[in-house]
Amino acid sequence: MKVLLTREVAGLGIPGDVVEVKDGYARNYILPRKLGVVPTPHELARFGQLRSSYEAELADRHTQAHALADKLTGAEFVFTRRVHDADKLYATVRPQDVAKEIEDRFGVKLDPDRIRMETVETLGEHQAELLLYENITATVKLTVTPAA
Repeated sequence: MKVLLTREVAGLGIPGDVVEVKDGYARNYILPRKLGVVPTPHELARFGQLRSSYEAELADRHTQAHALADKLTGAEFVFTRRVHDADKLYATVRPQDVAKEIEDRFGVKLDPDRIRMETVETLGEHQAELLLYENITATVKLTVTPAA
């Protein structure tokens, strides 16, 4: 069955695409969730305009992600933690901590799931990779110092 997508569906297409899917998938998933409609001439004209605005939005997201990557690349975040023997931390530095620091300093909300880093359990310098958008990434430096 042919379906005109009204929203982005992962692995299938973007709004305005006419895709061929199995009848059951269309009837039981796409149409009830309003992810697509039957491609009539009226709907095709209506979603042609939607597609152009969606593509402009994607280009804007891409530009914003590049600007954010330029801002974040090389940034250093300092975390202060209590330590016990052999410079081991009582509380590790987690992606949630990094996301909060980014939001506090740059005003950008970043999902902690999009921060790739090893668990920071010791003092010193570490790195984290931020997945900003599609294939746009930034690498930041994390410095952990002992609390006084």
